[in-house]
Amino acid sequence: MAAETIREALFYKKLDGDVMCGLCHQQCHIRPEKRGFCGVRENQGGNLMTLVYGSLIAANVDPIEKKPFYHFLPGSLAYSIATVGCNFRCLHCQNADISQLPRETGQIPGNFVSPESVVAEASALGCQSIAYTYSEPTVFFEYAFDVATLAHEASLKNVFVSNGYIGEEPAEKIIPLLDGINIDLKGDDQFYRKVCGAKLEPVKHNIDLFYKRGVHVEVTTLLIPGLNDSKAVLADLAAFLAGVSMDIPWHISAFYPMYKMRDVPRTRPDSIRRGIAAGLDAGLKHVYAGNLSGESDNTICPKCKEPLIERSGYQILKNSVIDGHCSKCNTPLYGVWS
Repeated sequence: MAAETIREALFYKKLDGDVMCGLCHQQCHIRPEKRGFCGVRENQGGNLMTLVYGSLIAANVDPIEKKPFYHFLPGSLAYSIATVGCNFRCLHCQNADISQLPRETGQIPGNFVSPESVVAEASALGCQSIAYTYSEPTVFFEYAFDVATLAHEASLKNVFVSNGYIGEEPAEKIIPLLDGINIDLKGDDQFYRKVCGAKLEPVKHNIDLFYKRGVHVEVTTLLIPGLNDSKAVLADLAAFLAGVSMDIPWHISAFYPMYKMRDVPRTRPDSIRRGIAAGLDAGLKHVYAGNLSGESDNTICPKCKEPLIERSGYQILKNSVIDGHCSKCNTPLYGVWS
């Protein structure tokens, strides 16, 4: 790893040679010369260091719908960046080759790219936002914060695609710079403990926090057969989201065998439909079939039922939203439209 990618971390306490990391709800107690759960924060001589400042493993131009965001600048492009590392250990991770690499091998690959270069490239490529995605943006917080600061100065928006496990202090620090966040709501607490190495309550707390603080929130749930796709679990998740706000878009996505769950069958379409039904029954206004093309992927006015945004995959076929309102009945729609 390059020397410029190693910087002193934020959000930690010194404990007689050990350190306590407060970046996320894992709350790692890290002994000298050891790393935290994420694999990218290391106790070096009693100081906690991030090992991935500017060490990009991925930088791509994506449609914002891929994140997924359906109510955030539809049809726009997002400059998507990531480093290695994650504070979860999801057994079904679709990006395990980068998220789990430091924890499994100790390696920290990537090329140093300055925050200024990220913003300049995003602007040059016609992107309207920078997406911190692929792995978990919380674990490269220091870098994300610096990029996000410059992005706002350049009139670019910032969006996180996150597991929602960020700690209270870093959440408060990033909120003024964050325009949108898509948080995974993965299942019940048993699912989080068994499959992800985490707990449910901090995620629910952060969904509520970001929404109440004015950040645009969308939520994604990946349905895995036999683990989080029962009617009871889906009803509980939907009821929670509706309790925060019935406006929050909920993306129900299909699982494909990945990483350490290659022996689990892919999600059947009827499970996706069950999730959509649970959301609508709970009163959510916008529930989407995240990766089941052709079904429940259009944005419908919750009042007059006019189709306002029609999609085919990540392509926008029609967008008749006018200044955040239904073009037919003028009902306001939750989202970031300009």
